[in-house]
Amino acid sequence: MMTSSDKVFEVIRRTMLPVLAALLLLAVSALAQTPATDPLPSWNDTATKNSIVTFVERVTRQGSPDLVPPAERIATFDNDGTLWAEQPIYFQLAFALDRVKALAPLHPEWKDKEPFASLLKGDLKGALAGGEAAIFEIVTVTHSGMTTVEFEKIVNDWIATAKHPVTGRLYTEMVYQPMLELLSYLRANGFKTFIVSGGGIDFMRVFADRIYGVPPEQVVGSSGKLNFELRDGKPILMKLPELNFNDDKTGKPVGIQMHIGRQPIAAFGNSDGDLQMLEWAKGGGGVRFALLVHHTDAEREWAYDRASSIGHLDKALDTAQAMGWTVVDMKNDWKQIFPFGSK
Repeated sequence: MMTSSDKVFEVIRRTMLPVLAALLLLAVSALAQTPATDPLPSWNDTATKNSIVTFVERVTRQGSPDLVPPAERIATFDNDGTLWAEQPIYFQLAFALDRVKALAPLHPEWKDKEPFASLLKGDLKGALAGGEAAIFEIVTVTHSGMTTVEFEKIVNDWIATAKHPVTGRLYTEMVYQPMLELLSYLRANGFKTFIVSGGGIDFMRVFADRIYGVPPEQVVGSSGKLNFELRDGKPILMKLPELNFNDDKTGKPVGIQMHIGRQPIAAFGNSDGDLQMLEWAKGGGGVRFALLVHHTDAEREWAYDRASSIGHLDKALDTAQAMGWTVVDMKNDWKQIFPFGSK
């Protein structure tokens, strides 16, 4: 026999259960109608963006015939012109030029020695007339003769204050917002992202984690020779004025093997210097992805390719078109260039 309390609870149960069920259905319906957050909001909804999303879904979706184990989800990115801007000169070269000015009082002989004489007169074009040999000499002198710890501090101090000559922004602000999103999107889907650049490995390692979320051990780059020494009983590594490894062009696949030990399944670049890295990524089995950033937006960034000495893109562009690789048309594929907007 039901007591009066039992009758009250029974009434409440009969009354509230339908209400709760209705509220639950409404909540489920609302969730179903809420659009998923776009992981690439700075990319226009073009075939380029679709090719990226399709690739990621094919290699990460459970049950997909193209599923790739997380340990093999390796993606490599060039830096200059791919993750951040590179015009009017490579940013590391701008650092080296500033270092020449800072070191000039210690080298009176530079007043009569090229390429330093032209640099000290403010004639950048004249200084770089010597081509790669002149650049190599400038970088060698400004990146050696100190410990790795001293060099890191010098780069840190410079990167914190040095500004781009056109935009007036810090160089670390000249990163591409769409590529930052792409790095995060890949990592959210189990990829390990690496920087593989012709730039200096010790230079990039100073800021790569803070700017790109890429830790120092996942940065591959050109390097000078080092020498282990004991200074006042303390171990140090001295940077020597000798090239150890040039991580550019055919050197990139070699650098990937030496530092990573796995063939990437996705590679991203913007110039002929990246061609062999993209070929290496596409050369393995299974589903592979290669992407070139084509600088086509003179208004918001810079427009250049085949005729440019910085970020020269010629053979790689022809190869991409012939092989069906993804090519970013910066003007049409990107809603936004830099985090702060545009040039």
